[in-house]
Amino acid sequence: MSRLSVNLLKSIYNRFAKPSKVSNVSHRQYYGTRLSEKSAEFPHAVYGGRHTVSLMAGDGIGPEMVNYVKEVFTTAGVPVEFENIKLDKLNNKQEDFHKALLSIRRNGVALKGSIESAYSDPLFTKSRNAMLRVELDLYANVIHCNSYKGVNSRYDIDTVIIRQNTEGEYAMKEHEIVPGVVESMKIITSLESVKLAHYAFNYATENNRKKITCVHKANIMKASDGLFLETMRNVAEEYPDIEFSDMIVDNMCMQLVSKPDQFDVIVAPNLYGLVCQNIVCGLAGGAGLYCGSNHGEKFSIFEPGTRNTASYLSHNVGNPVAMLSASVAMLNHLNLKTHADVIGSAIRKTISEDMIHTRDIGGSASSMDVVQNVIKHIKAHL
Repeated sequence: MSRLSVNLLKSIYNRFAKPSKVSNVSHRQYYGTRLSEKSAEFPHAVYGGRHTVSLMAGDGIGPEMVNYVKEVFTTAGVPVEFENIKLDKLNNKQEDFHKALLSIRRNGVALKGSIESAYSDPLFTKSRNAMLRVELDLYANVIHCNSYKGVNSRYDIDTVIIRQNTEGEYAMKEHEIVPGVVESMKIITSLESVKLAHYAFNYATENNRKKITCVHKANIMKASDGLFLETMRNVAEEYPDIEFSDMIVDNMCMQLVSKPDQFDVIVAPNLYGLVCQNIVCGLAGGAGLYCGSNHGEKFSIFEPGTRNTASYLSHNVGNPVAMLSASVAMLNHLNLKTHADVIGSAIRKTISEDMIHTRDIGGSASSMDVVQNVIKHIKAHL
């Protein structure tokens, strides 16, 4: 075995197979703990009653969208201070990445746009978006697609997709064995699968969800996906009130586009989950409407759900709802429920009652038209 292969295996062991720090308590007792209870162990940065949040605008329309969030927060009197962090295609050195990590570790919470991955650049190594999730151990990614009344879509969808966020095909463990032959490792571990399983079942329990469907390809990848599926089945036995089933990923994709209302909560390994999330977002109105959140034991990052930079869009054209919704999810995470409810209600009224729609969902409104209408509803509530 070559030295490269030995070092690669060592790094995988150190990253994924080190002993759990929670061996003295049951997995359900630890990973099933409510997020608000666990956050007490790792308090967010709060100064003078105001929360400090790391803000990474990212690339494309990201900077424009986060400015809309700031405008809405100012109107609503949200007690949040943003720490602006430069991490994008122009500020992408290792020093910039470490500054971003330090900020999130200090503040506990971040709001971000997508960071463009220059994968066509020969010097490009790893996605900063993926590296943030791995370095901060944000093992669970959550997207809730709940159709907006008044937005043209084929189905009325209310589905949550929870995907593993740090391993699988996104473990970023690949190398060239000999010229022209590349090996990419798909990493599935029982520890990370157990964490995700308990997170998913606990989410379903707390949010009055009745059914979880596990996505896999265990008929072909019997060891990796087989381990993921076996773990999900074992954890499901600890939650008898939640109905559990599983579905092969290719059948899942077909079922999503033909009968998506049969699914309540979907839980999946990394790549399958990403595919399912994008399918459901597309069916429910598109990339501009839905947000995603990334959670670990210590930190959380909130962002637009499909992580699309939309660099092709000109100013004042993109849909601000995904980023605004991400900020609402962040406020709920910070237990700023009143502010979250006011802003969330203003967004729903703008889309579903006032029918202020940007081009991506069949309207002609500008980005600012949507934001100003949201602000109008917030002011009416104050």
